[in-house]
Amino acid sequence: MSTPVDPDDGGGTGSAQGPAHRPQELLLNFLGALVLDAGLPALPSSTLLDLLGDLGVGEAAARATLQRMVQRDLLARGQVGRTAEYSLTPRIEAVLRRADARVSAPAPFDHPAGEWTLLSYSVPESRRDLRHRVRTRLTWAGFGGVRDGLWLAPGTVDVADVLGPLAEAAELADAFSARPLPGTDVGALVHRAWDVPAVRAAHESFAATWSRPPRVVGSLAQLTLLGADWLHLLQTDPGLPAEHLGPDWPAPTSTAVYRRAFDALAPAARAALERSLRATGRVA
Repeated sequence: MSTPVDPDDGGGTGSAQGPAHRPQELLLNFLGALVLDAGLPALPSSTLLDLLGDLGVGEAAARATLQRMVQRDLLARGQVGRTAEYSLTPRIEAVLRRADARVSAPAPFDHPAGEWTLLSYSVPESRRDLRHRVRTRLTWAGFGGVRDGLWLAPGTVDVADVLGPLAEAAELADAFSARPLPGTDVGALVHRAWDVPAVRAAHESFAATWSRPPRVVGSLAQLTLLGADWLHLLQTDPGLPAEHLGPDWPAPTSTAVYRRAFDALAPAARAALERSLRATGRVA
């Protein structure tokens, strides 16, 4: 699953439980879960600042995040009197819809059996900055490094979408759909390219965290944090084939926990957002 935007957006928030998340990640998950295609008016800044505040983000960092998202064409800023308001741009709507295809998939860790994407690239030693950016985007897209310059991902990955923002890299990379030949030790390749124990631990941590009461207060914050934790897990496990991962692979458990938590939290979160907009006069 490719990252929708540059992952380095400055600042971060988290807790002792679950992964840490940057403010932009939190807002993207909120917008995808509750705003995209919901027919809502522009959101006043107070709604977004209050949400981030409930998630432990300071006001200065929250305002800076909103400004960066406007500069990156992820949000459109308007003004009503003295109040700033924000709405989705066509760019972020497309990004969120692409992400939702996996976020909401019934079996997000499954791919057609034996189907892989193989990518090879060669970046000159003089362009270490570009090499770092390529590796970052490939990692976020679910690729694991088999050896220097050779990367592997389960399923079929839209490489043009992954490397599109890096025009130079796209010219230096070749990608193929691949199937292993008889005799290939796929399990060994998977364990070489990914830290399988760490992926298992991420699943187990997610399931343990969201089988308990949420660790933040407020339904909007709870649903946002659930989505951010889930997306982090989807990026940690791009859908590694369970048959090569040992017994009792926890991906089905994680998926079931996410569905239960989302179904439990979403109605209250939608109602809370409507109350917030009503209080600011955005809806009747």
